[in-house]
Amino acid sequence: MKTIAQQLKIKEFPFQIKDSNGNVIYCENSAGYWSKAEYDSNGNCIYHENSNGYWIKAEFDSNRNEIYYENYYGYWIKREFDSNGNEIYYENSHGLSLDNRPKIVELTMDEIAKKFGIDVNNLKIKK
Repeated sequence: MKTIAQQLKIKEFPFQIKDSNGNVIYCENSAGYWSKAEYDSNGNCIYHENSNGYWIKAEFDSNRNEIYYENYYGYWIKREFDSNGNEIYYENSHGLSLDNRPKIVELTMDEIAKKFGIDVNNLKIKK
């Protein structure tokens, strides 16, 4: 299969194609090595592959934080971030997991009264 530059009979390298935002979406050298990429609306690279068969995929949240990454080798990462951009959760395909997400405990009035050993009618909660 011919590369894009070969099909177009390009003689000057590197040969590049850019999207309307100036991101290089295709690049090829004189030896026929090529790479291509896709970008989201914020300019983050969400897909990249090359002529050697290597590829990566990524997802980003609305604050441009990378929340998912996966590559050709099967390696992946999942992340969560708080509203300040701090990483609060991390997990990868090697089994590493770090969880600093806020813990929310929901209890009924009866459960709270039982924990304190008092009658629920004697329980009042202040803000």
